[in-house]
Amino acid sequence: MIENNLALATADGQIPVFVVCPDEGGPHPVVLFYMDALGIREELRDMARRFASAGYYVMLPNLFYRWGGPSFDPRPLAQGILDPKMVELNGALSMAMTARDTGVLLSHAASDPAARLPAAAVGYCMGGRHAIGAAAAYPGKVRAFASLHGGRLVNDTPDSPHLSLAKTVAAEAYFGWADNDPTAPPEHMRAVEVALAARGGRHRIELHSGAEHGFTFPERYCYHKTAAERVWARLFALFGRNLHKNDA
Repeated sequence: MIENNLALATADGQIPVFVVCPDEGGPHPVVLFYMDALGIREELRDMARRFASAGYYVMLPNLFYRWGGPSFDPRPLAQGILDPKMVELNGALSMAMTARDTGVLLSHAASDPAARLPAAAVGYCMGGRHAIGAAAAYPGKVRAFASLHGGRLVNDTPDSPHLSLAKTVAAEAYFGWADNDPTAPPEHMRAVEVALAARGGRHRIELHSGAEHGFTFPERYCYHKTAAERVWARLFALFGRNLHKNDA
């Protein structure tokens, strides 16, 4: 595979982006990979490599670049300890900011002979809402999106992420929910279900029994292999249905 660490110019500075794709057989369909609030780390790069090994051009941006691009130790989460700075940045990073960043990512992909649009957007935890935002902001370029144990998808403000689903009707959606997740309680899942039903289009919500928030991450204390592997299968099927329509 080919790996590159890029620095792409945005209106707010230089966004670091880890890019990985196969070294032959391109151009490859694009996967935009939105990080969780713990930031960029080798665990995420390895997940990006797994996407790439299946034939995709994967872009993993450091969404915290406006604040220096920090990452945070996941180990205290097992004791319910949250780094205050992580919580602050999670709240400070708006969907509008990431939508602007996504435009830069898509522009770069369009200029790279190894990449082929349209794209799929995949977000974990915090990244779930930004995957929704990508599909809402770029309906002609993001053909599918997924939110895995996405947190804070529903609130009572006019810019609540679930309200953006009305703008994503052109993209197929997948939501992987954990049944033990305080950041994404059952009432949030119901609100997302209602929003998806109202928007129409193809979608799936899946509740993973016995899973906790963060269950997809292989190095997290709450890793749930059965549920995580089911998510990988769902994602690759989602990509196959939506990113290969023009293939011979």
